[in-house]
Amino acid sequence: MLRRLFLISLLLHTIVAQKPEVPNLPQDKGPAQRWSTLSGNEPLVIARGGFSGLFPEGTPDAISLSQDISILLCNLQLAQDGGAFCITGITLDNATTIETFDPKAKSYNVNGKDVRGHFSVDYTSIQIDQNITMNQAIYSRPNFYDGMYHVLNVDPLLSGKSPPRFWLNVQNAEFYTQNGVQVVDIVLDLLGSYKIEFVSSSDLGFLKSIKGKSNKATKVVFKLLNADDVEPSTKQPYSSVLKDLATIKSFSSGIMVPKEYIWPLKPDKYLGPATTLVADAHKLGLEVYASGFANDLVSSYNYSYDPTAEYLQFIDNGESVDGVITDFPVTASNAIACFAHNNTSPQKGPTLIISNNGASGVYPGNTDLAYKQAIDDGADIIDCQVQMTKDGIAFCSNNTDLTVGTTAMTKFMSRSSSVPEIQSKSGIFSFDLTWSEIQTLKPQMTSKGSDLVRNPANKNSGKFVTLTEFLELAKTKVGILIDIQNANYLASKKGLDIVSAVTTALSNATFDKQSAKQVLIQSDDSSVLSKFKDIPSYKRVMKLSNENMGDIPKQTAEEIKKYADAVNLPKTTIIKPYGSMLTGVTNVVKELKAVNISVFVYTLKNEYTTLAFDYWADPNIEIATLIQTAKVDGIVTDFPATASRFMRSTCSDPTRDPTILPAIPGDLLSTFPSDAQPPAQAPLPPLEVDQVVDPPLPAVAKTQPANAPDGSESQPADAASPPPPTPPSGARANVANCGICLAAVWLFAMLFTCL
Repeated sequence: MLRRLFLISLLLHTIVAQKPEVPNLPQDKGPAQRWSTLSGNEPLVIARGGFSGLFPEGTPDAISLSQDISILLCNLQLAQDGGAFCITGITLDNATTIETFDPKAKSYNVNGKDVRGHFSVDYTSIQIDQNITMNQAIYSRPNFYDGMYHVLNVDPLLSGKSPPRFWLNVQNAEFYTQNGVQVVDIVLDLLGSYKIEFVSSSDLGFLKSIKGKSNKATKVVFKLLNADDVEPSTKQPYSSVLKDLATIKSFSSGIMVPKEYIWPLKPDKYLGPATTLVADAHKLGLEVYASGFANDLVSSYNYSYDPTAEYLQFIDNGESVDGVITDFPVTASNAIACFAHNNTSPQKGPTLIISNNGASGVYPGNTDLAYKQAIDDGADIIDCQVQMTKDGIAFCSNNTDLTVGTTAMTKFMSRSSSVPEIQSKSGIFSFDLTWSEIQTLKPQMTSKGSDLVRNPANKNSGKFVTLTEFLELAKTKVGILIDIQNANYLASKKGLDIVSAVTTALSNATFDKQSAKQVLIQSDDSSVLSKFKDIPSYKRVMKLSNENMGDIPKQTAEEIKKYADAVNLPKTTIIKPYGSMLTGVTNVVKELKAVNISVFVYTLKNEYTTLAFDYWADPNIEIATLIQTAKVDGIVTDFPATASRFMRSTCSDPTRDPTILPAIPGDLLSTFPSDAQPPAQAPLPPLEVDQVVDPPLPAVAKTQPANAPDGSESQPADAASPPPPTPPSGARANVANCGICLAAVWLFAMLFTCL
């Protein structure tokens, strides 16, 4: 029953495609583009065990979900009586429940290595069929389906009414022969009985033994294992065997290789120069299939955790491979249909791409390099969260606590302090350091919310920028978002007028007098936003950080409208999660749009550990869901390149065919067993008016100069005295220089008088 529910709710939605609100219109696709594959056709998608990135491999739903877009790859294991099953590996242990049936393991020598476990040759077909079920073999994937499905038996699958396109990969042929299983006869029988498009093996002896005996319609492919592994019939490393492509061509039509054979991975996990393998093989008439693709396995840092970028590296960057073997066939299929050949719409959709500290997934956030990268990657808006230094310089940093995103702990640990008005833990705060001190620090790459390392080669690259420098970077190129936090504390306790600093910097850069590029002023303080209400060229954004927020009543939404044109919300307030699953879409966006308030969502990341299982470890699916289902007006992302590529693809338009369809929050969770369902949750409290309206900002306190002779920290002056105007970013140093000049003139005049 669960399988049928999933087939109806998810398979039909994703593969057959959901009927859009606007009917699909006929599209002029123009002449088909020729690929640089050997055949000139688009690369094949070969699904290892079906959609094994979600379901255990070879299970009915894994096959159904991938059947229309890929070829099913079966990694063959054989029972002692010749029964053929699809299970990756030499043993049954990792992917099945064999231990519950037979607790006793055995040891065998396989290709010169002793291996201990449970082997299919020790069991009959009936024992495997009736007593063993499949598990998800990769522990970071959903385990809710473990034990629900029997092991895939090849004969019933291929003898059915609608068998999938099929690729049979014969594993460990020599091992089966040594243990009395006639692997050649069994495979030839399968090839003679069913339509099997490909047969492959990593054993040259086996492939030579079936040469001329298999169905002529079946392509024979030599599968190479890791370069240092030994090929069983020649006793040579696969790297040596590969050097003689002409011999391989004599008994096969293609080769299957780990993807590192084509784009080598250096020890530091960055890509090395491409090999000539694909071109060399194509010259001899050999097809090349690359294996090892999975959205949720760490690959090269060059891809920034974007699986589509990796597929494009192999299919749209020089000579294309002829196919990819993957656990996530939908992502591979979308890469081919939607992103290859620079498949872009005439213009980008209306949803804004807003950077989060620049392209902070590629370079340390808030640095010149991160901002330049975000502009190059297609961001519509780059952002600066403004902080103030002790000497009044406004600069960009994602946190006023410099222990986050900088190397402050190594230089200024003695300056650590506790500021409960800002955060519960101690920190080293920007307003306690001068700009010259901050410039001695290095930026530091962070990846909040994920334990995966980002671009370590550039973890300290770039330099911090003042607000003035940031505005100069953005001017005439992109829109800007200026984020103002802690204005109350800075004014009352530190004598720093951050609002005045921002206003003056924007005016000096003439952003208040232009309308070509958007200027967004963001704050979580309604009093800050009120300071900008009289500048019509600015759009005000209220940032809400309460993730436990329920509905937004009309009265609250109307109150927000008095202060803001848009609201920036955590993504969990728009699409609710339960653990790693999605439960549904809230009414928050509808409630805000009902009073004409735009909605932005933060923060999107590429790392699969930050994505719900519903998104299939593919950031494109999350973007599609937030735009097409939740109807947000802007997304805030660490990776503008991923969002830009999606929004400029023809497949981002749900009225076109093909299109990248969103997830349906709650559908995947509904297919899980009852004991995995979330408990009933009490409704979250609604957002009340008093949670969005703040008291007026205090007067800016008088303080001692930052360079007080005794070295003491600046202290608040009498609040009753009129506060001095805060100069624009960078002005305090000029005032100090003028004072020195006047003192020198006075001293010179006194000396001249004495003479």
